[in-house]
Amino acid sequence: MSKLDKTPSDLDIRARDMAFGRETPTGRWWLGGDPVGTAFYNALSVTFPLGERFFMDAVRHYRNIASPELRQQIAGFLAQEAMHTREHLFFNKQVADHGFDVATMEQRTRDRLAFARSRPPLQQLGATVALEHFTAILAHALLADPRHLEGASDEAKAMWRWHAIEEVEHKAVAYDTFMLAAARLPAWRRWTLRTMTMIAATRLLFATVGSNIGDIFTADGINNARSWRQLLRFMLVKPGMLRQVLGAYFSYFRPGFHPWQHDDRALMRQAERDLSAAYAPMEAVA
Repeated sequence: MSKLDKTPSDLDIRARDMAFGRETPTGRWWLGGDPVGTAFYNALSVTFPLGERFFMDAVRHYRNIASPELRQQIAGFLAQEAMHTREHLFFNKQVADHGFDVATMEQRTRDRLAFARSRPPLQQLGATVALEHFTAILAHALLADPRHLEGASDEAKAMWRWHAIEEVEHKAVAYDTFMLAAARLPAWRRWTLRTMTMIAATRLLFATVGSNIGDIFTADGINNARSWRQLLRFMLVKPGMLRQVLGAYFSYFRPGFHPWQHDDRALMRQAERDLSAAYAPMEAVA
């Protein structure tokens, strides 16, 4: 694995206009019939549309001070996030169609993001950097280990892998924008802001997704100790996504960290080839 200190100069961040689930609706327990694993992904998906709009606004605020190269990357980031929002809105509608109270979960996300939006723009960007790192390392794990989506419907598997590819691809856009926006701060203050917002963002993410999972378990009639034990096993043991990302998570706290110090372009390109074999980009979606 090569080590980089900055974003690769040849990185082309582009939106892949693809649509999923229009002809084959997503089932209630689409992850191999497992209500616990399905609940994790559904709970995460509900946070994405509002969360991604927050990310877009935080980065867009600093677009005018960016270099031409970074401005082009920001444009690609914004286009990708807009399409992720579109697809997760559609996915979440299917979740709601199965009787889950998506509206309440969305309001929970909205309420918790309202506090973040009340902070100064640089703090909002810092939170975006932190959460973009989180999504990037989860995306890497999802692409690297097929067990995470084992048993998923073809449409759901393709959608999550498509999203993961683009999260890996644009993982440094918010970070590079933050470093530019905070360039006048002493290095120790940039590091403090970056790490403190990661701690706050981690608490926000776990609290929001955990509460959403509780709502989903309640709707499925399985909100009990056994289900939560199964969830811990799913997250920490098999397939163990949280266990797999711990090292990459803590790497964020190193002074001098950059997202592309973990160069996973080869993984991203292989995943894109696999996806392209099954799906063709769409120029327009009805």
